[in-house]
Parts: sequence; structure tokens; C-alpha cells
Amino acid sequence: MGFDNAHGVRAAGSRLKRQPEASDHWHRTQEDPGRPYEFKDADTLLEDFFREVRRILTDRGISEAVVKVEEKRK
Repeated sequence: MGFDNAHGVRAAGSRLKRQPEASDHWHRTQEDPGRPYEFKDADTLLEDFFREVRRILTDRGISEAVVKVEEKRK
């Protein structure tokens, strides 16, 4: 799953639909070619990203609880 704007994505449904000018989109899976995403601001993008992360974790039966955090120094 990921949100990006590295390449354009076709609008779903019809070849006759007007294609979006922006290339912002998100992928639900690695195989998903992408779905248009309407970027509003960074806060909304982060909310949408973590909502999808939680959905995927729940679908796979994985807890979202942080088990351990290690600080790494350079």
C-alpha cells in the first residue's frame, strides 16, 4: 500500500472519462495499478495513509501496538 505521484493513473470506469491533471494516487496492494487520490494537505494525507495502514493490519489480524522502540545512533 502506498500513496504517490510518481506516475499518472487512469480514472476507473470508462475510456471516455476525463483523465485527472494531477498524478496523485494510491495503491491498495503491490499489484494495484493505482487509484486517483485528491491531495488536500499533508495532515489529510497522513491521516489517510495511517487509516489504510490500520485497515491492512486489522485485515491481517496484526496488532498495531508498538512492541519495542530502539534508538539507533550514527
